[in-house]
Amino acid sequence: MEEKKVEQFNGPSEDEKNVEETPKKEKKSKQKLHLESLELEIGVLKDKLLRNTAELENFKRRMTQERINDRKFASKNLILDLLQPLDQMDKIVNMPTDNEMLKNFLYGFKMLNDQFFQILTNDGLKEIEALNQQFDPKFHHAVEKEADETKANGINLAVIQKGYLYKDQLLRPAMVKINEWSEKNGKNK
Repeated sequence: MEEKKVEQFNGPSEDEKNVEETPKKEKKSKQKLHLESLELEIGVLKDKLLRNTAELENFKRRMTQERINDRKFASKNLILDLLQPLDQMDKIVNMPTDNEMLKNFLYGFKMLNDQFFQILTNDGLKEIEALNQQFDPKFHHAVEKEADETKANGINLAVIQKGYLYKDQLLRPAMVKINEWSEKNGKNK
């Protein structure tokens, strides 16, 4: 009998191993890259979600604040429209007269006028103090100027039309005559 030599199988050779491992490594590295890109995409989407959530909360807050302000200042336009006739009424009731009968009528109208202003004051109307105050362009509108060196420069000398605030918002600026003079200008104007 012939003897057959049986070779012992020790597994794949080194070359064969390298050939088999190369596609596995490439496949693993592709999977790893794909996994990393998916994780990055998840991070971006989470960031977008957080930003959108924050934006929605800010929008809700703004809408709530606008609703509050709308309710708070709902009567602002009505009060602005009423100021002109009420100012005229105030001038009329404070008009000096010697006629006793007219004084009685004016006294009654003055009481009504005061009640109107009291109601508006209770709702948040406030007169801007302007007479003998330093001119402030936020609250005063200068319509005339005069040079009086006996008084400080920039002081309101007269109030031509009263100004009002409504719940700390400017409703109408006070129209004033201001004192403006200069030592440099020989004409003091």
